[in-house]
Amino acid sequence: MTTLILIPSRLASTRFPNKPLADLGGKPMVVRVYEQAVQANCGAVYVAAGDEAIATAVQAAGGQVVMTDAGLPNGSERIWQGVQRLIASGTPEPALVINAQGDEPLLPPELITQAVAALQQDPSIDVVTFAHEITDASDINNPTKVKVVTTRSGRALYFSRHAVPYGAAEAGVPLLRHIGFYGYRYSALKRYIEAGEGRLENIEKLEQLRGLELGLHYHIITTVHEPIGVDTPADLEAVKRLMGLLRG
Repeated sequence: MTTLILIPSRLASTRFPNKPLADLGGKPMVVRVYEQAVQANCGAVYVAAGDEAIATAVQAAGGQVVMTDAGLPNGSERIWQGVQRLIASGTPEPALVINAQGDEPLLPPELITQAVAALQQDPSIDVVTFAHEITDASDINNPTKVKVVTTRSGRALYFSRHAVPYGAAEAGVPLLRHIGFYGYRYSALKRYIEAGEGRLENIEKLEQLRGLELGLHYHIITTVHEPIGVDTPADLEAVKRLMGLLRG
């Protein structure tokens, strides 16, 4: 199956202006993400750039770019536009589209390979995404840490900013934190985009709820990898320490 890997990236951020271009050991953060995605060796990788400055930085590092509108509402909308523009320029329509987060410079390449493998092996799956068991109690009621509830086979039942299922923490049952990384079948992503914003998506401000309302099969792979997203300058410093770029 042909696969395209897109990394949506734009400069607009109230908490961390120009975040994609933040320096990480002499390279912009978005370039670090691009390099991690290339290591998966699953298909062509493009940064879906919402700004010329991002495109310039990626191209200067030898990376591939497709321009997208900066005002699109979420990452899935941005990668869809990017794929359509690539197709219009002669790229064959892919079977699978990977949406890799542009603010996770330590993206494990194996998440990409696992997503592609799951989609190849099970034709009933529309979207592959990931979760890990919450080990930090402060994450349980933190609305920025999205939770997911699944069937026994790993199909997502619901995503929420609340601690779901209710009472799990008190009963000693692990909660799952969702990792915002998606592997789509092209046909499922097309259906998602054409449907427009969903009711639950609007209420919880979670793009994946649109897919659940449509009845898409979201398959959750539980992983030991905890996402290390960069939302603030403090997050960037933490990543630098993990990369050995800072002492302390």
